[in-house]
Amino acid sequence: MPAFANSVCAAVLAAAAMSSLAMADDAATPIGDAVKDLPIFDAHIHYKEPAWDAYPVKSIIQLMDRNGVVMGLVSSTPDEGTIMLWEYAPNRIVPELRPYHGNAGSSNWAKVEGMQEYLRGRLDTYPHEGIGEFHIHRLDPFDEPLFRDVIKLAKERDIYLHVHSGADEIRWLYGLDPSAKIIWAHAGLGESANGVYRLMKERPTLLADTSLKEYEILDGQDSLHPVWKKIIYQFQDRLMVGSDTWVNSQWDDYDSIIASNRAWLSLLPRDVAEKIAYKNAERVFDRDISMDLIGKR
Repeated sequence: MPAFANSVCAAVLAAAAMSSLAMADDAATPIGDAVKDLPIFDAHIHYKEPAWDAYPVKSIIQLMDRNGVVMGLVSSTPDEGTIMLWEYAPNRIVPELRPYHGNAGSSNWAKVEGMQEYLRGRLDTYPHEGIGEFHIHRLDPFDEPLFRDVIKLAKERDIYLHVHSGADEIRWLYGLDPSAKIIWAHAGLGESANGVYRLMKERPTLLADTSLKEYEILDGQDSLHPVWKKIIYQFQDRLMVGSDTWVNSQWDDYDSIIASNRAWLSLLPRDVAEKIAYKNAERVFDRDISMDLIGKR
């Protein structure tokens, strides 16, 4: 090949390499301040009875609007709270059925007589798209029939179980039915980042909401915890943010909770931030999610 042709070829290859590097750099550039423009799907909302007077349904949607929270996955103690929100703003609320009602709470719900009938009755009456968030504080073999029924109820409707537990309890549920659809509440809450990574890698269909993990994910003001960074990038299609408004003080702090989630999302490339902020929820719950819903019900 003539020397001139060689030099042209080298120049073309160099330019192509530089272009590829530039594209890679663009893909890795954090979204930064533009994160404020992303719609948020809040995948862990409760509207429990103590909030009903302090925060009427209208005020909840106003709080969501103010923070760019376009839609939310809501469960409540009792379920009437979820239904009140959904009836007020059906385009903004994805309802799921929490088992807690009457004397049934987080520590004993699996042993309450008539639980299967209660769950089936509510699921037949209202358009819940999940069962949960419910707690499994410890494994009890005597609870297996109830959990098999709960999994069956979810599978009949092709909906998710939203489970607050450690990793072993999630493994146990998959042992009852490997095809169960599960959202891991708080990404395990008490589980270490390494424990979260192991289970997410082990179970490729497992989804997780990151509520109450926002300050663990941030490693300082402008960096991600190294293990959480690995979790986020490797499992970016399976994570959603959440607030966990389990007590009224969480509603009091809703602005700062959403801001703290935007803080760690701002450190991610746009495409990854968009998935976790709302696009994964679009896929999971078959919704169109955009800022156009702000101010609407």
